[in-house]
Amino acid sequence: MKAPNKDIKFPLENYEKLCFLKNIIKNPNIIIGDYTYYDDFENVNNFEKNVKYHFDFIGDKLIIGKFCMIASDVKFIMNGANHLTKSISSYPFAIFGEDWKDAMEGKQYPNKGNTEIGNDVWIGFNSTIMPGVKIGDGAIIATNSTVTKNVEPYTIVGGNPAKEIKKRFSKEQIKKLLGIKWWNWEIEKITENIHNLTSENFDDLNV
Repeated sequence: MKAPNKDIKFPLENYEKLCFLKNIIKNPNIIIGDYTYYDDFENVNNFEKNVKYHFDFIGDKLIIGKFCMIASDVKFIMNGANHLTKSISSYPFAIFGEDWKDAMEGKQYPNKGNTEIGNDVWIGFNSTIMPGVKIGDGAIIATNSTVTKNVEPYTIVGGNPAKEIKKRFSKEQIKKLLGIKWWNWEIEKITENIHNLTSENFDDLNV
């Protein structure tokens, strides 16, 4: 059995609007797992443009696991977008220099850490993921959602702000999936199990 080549940019023949994402990323602070794909209506190079306010001097990372599905116009807002919220003014005086340059002395802009997307996560068209959000394995983000809080594994969320719609599976089934972590299997074992992975019968999984 032969699996698709994870190291090619465009896995669909004669179609360059879907890519295996890790093979086009240039920013070292964006880390992508194998077989995660991005589909863009115009140009797959829009992905990095849609990672907003991602400044090197902040150092936060966007980390996306394996086998994720990311639709066109998905945006990730990084920590560089954050302003002071508890101060009298949220205006970023210091960035404009002159006699304003020391306005942030002894202070720090809010930083919610890395944005982390698990494995086998589907992020729908035109969704926005806010800074520091953690999305669990197997989650689904509905079209046009704005995700402001962490999403538990195998949970479907939607809306603005995104709220839980339902769990994909029972607690026992979710526990089993999180235990086997199929995305970490050798690719040969995944290939042997593709019919089971696309089945609704958990008992068929060759674990």
